[in-house]
Amino acid sequence: MQCRDACAACCVVPHIVQPYFGMPEGKKAGERCVHLSDSDRCGLFGDPRRPSWCIQFQAEPEFCGQSKEEAFQLLTWLNTASAPDVH
Repeated sequence: MQCRDACAACCVVPHIVQPYFGMPEGKKAGERCVHLSDSDRCGLFGDPRRPSWCIQFQAEPEFCGQSKEEAFQLLTWLNTASAPDVH
C-alpha cells in the first residue's frame, strides 16, 4: 500500500518514547511531530535523523484503513491497546 498523501496519522497518533532530533523528550500520543509541515508532510523523510519508529512503519490497510479519518481511528486504537499499564 502506498502512503496516503497528506494523511499524517502516523506522525500524530503514536507515542514515541525515544528522544529524536527536535523532540528530545520523544513525542506524546496525539501530539504533532515538530517536523510535520503545515501541508502534513514529513520534514525528515529520507533524513538519517528520522526516528527509527518512523523509518520502520509501513503503510498497511490494517493500520491505515480506507481514509485519513479511519487511519486516525485505527492507529489511536492500536496505540491505546499497546500502551503499557500505568498503575
